[in-house]
Amino acid sequence: MQNPTLLLRDIHQPPAPPFWPPAPGWWLLAGAVLLVLGVMMAVRWKRAQRRREIAAIFDSAVADAPTPVDEVAAISQLLRRAARRIDPSADRLRGDAWLAFLDRHAGDGRRRRRSGAADGGFAGAPGRLLVEGAFRPESDVDPADVAALRSLARARFQQWMAAT
Repeated sequence: MQNPTLLLRDIHQPPAPPFWPPAPGWWLLAGAVLLVLGVMMAVRWKRAQRRREIAAIFDSAVADAPTPVDEVAAISQLLRRAARRIDPSADRLRGDAWLAFLDRHAGDGRRRRRSGAADGGFAGAPGRLLVEGAFRPESDVDPADVAALRSLARARFQQWMAAT
């Protein structure tokens, strides 16, 4: 016996949840991702600012030197200051021991260099100029050699000073 008034209807699924607005968990995840990205950008900006400040220190100290001989002396002084961050007794090294230290600690710092040309740069002519250039007469120091030494020393100075 079937009563026509008691007919059952089919089951209807509720509508799917809307795409917008997202659930609170997605808002928290988006906020966390934005926070992490913001912190990463701030750290990168701070490191870049520090590199610019270190480069400015080097450039201003070398620019204040009136002659190429004085430039070599200023470069030597700056490298010795930076070397004390690697080894506190490094500023007392002389001659070939100093050049060996410069080449041996070429990779010290946060980023290690992979190019072989930059790692052995002080063993050649720039290193000889660094050791002897401040004691040579003005006429014996070539400004082109000083420029080569300056670029090599600037890179090493920035590398060591930015290591902390």
